[in-house]
Amino acid sequence: MEVASKPQQIPVYRLEDCADDFPFLMCRMTGVNPVAEEFATPHRHTGYSIDIIIKGSIHQSVDFRQHEVTAPAVMLMEPDQVHLHRMSPDCEAICIYFTEEFLASELLGVVSCWRCIFGSGVIPLNEEQLEELLSYARMIEREYESSRIRREEIIRNLLNAFIIACGRISEPVTRESDKIWLNVESSQYNMARQFKVLVDQHYRVKPQVSDYAEMLFVTPGHLNDTVKALMGRNAKYVIDEKRILEAKRLLYWGEHSVKQIASHLNFEDDAYFNRFFKKHTGQTPAVFQRESREKYN
Repeated sequence: MEVASKPQQIPVYRLEDCADDFPFLMCRMTGVNPVAEEFATPHRHTGYSIDIIIKGSIHQSVDFRQHEVTAPAVMLMEPDQVHLHRMSPDCEAICIYFTEEFLASELLGVVSCWRCIFGSGVIPLNEEQLEELLSYARMIEREYESSRIRREEIIRNLLNAFIIACGRISEPVTRESDKIWLNVESSQYNMARQFKVLVDQHYRVKPQVSDYAEMLFVTPGHLNDTVKALMGRNAKYVIDEKRILEAKRLLYWGEHSVKQIASHLNFEDDAYFNRFFKKHTGQTPAVFQRESREKYN
């Protein structure tokens, strides 16, 4: 698997490098598969991933949090989350990877915030729910392994149905804000969705609400009110939250100095970064790094 070029040292795997430029990949994995060892070291993906755990268990570390996931379950991962998976020897899983562009046009207007479903992280299943999701997975797998015409369109629509089914299963345990996203269709929603996508793309170099308001052709006040109404947090909080999350990832997983992280996130200097981090977390970067590693290692 090729590693994309990034300034940070955490490996980043691009789907395009291992799927012959096809924006979708599907495979079956067991705990004794040699490839499973590659997933047991910290890394990121540029796309989305879905793992259906059929048997056994997986020890999962995601963004300095750890979970023991026991079958049956579905694990959902967003782009850029730093993670590792350690599969038990008896583990069996179906793994699906796809780029955002592969599915975005299909799910817009069907599930208002399909990305929020991936925020669920892990969805425990009962046997009936597992069989429901496997029925979609088997159809996707048959189409993926075929060479029939319109193969990509059919895979895209089946994947669309699979994700909607995941949302239907997980909705009772998602946050209230996520439920709003799953049911709203409006120009307000579209603005907030575009804002979130832009933040994910530009948070390192565009830390101000006015930066995003300009890209969306609205006033900062209007953008802030819209985001707060739908997400329960103002726009500046969303931007800062993303910067803090990335800082935590680099502090926990990488071997970077505070000065290097401050530079990577485009802070004026490491003193300002220290103040910013402590304001949002109650800890200095150095204290967070030490305590999080002691807690999770």
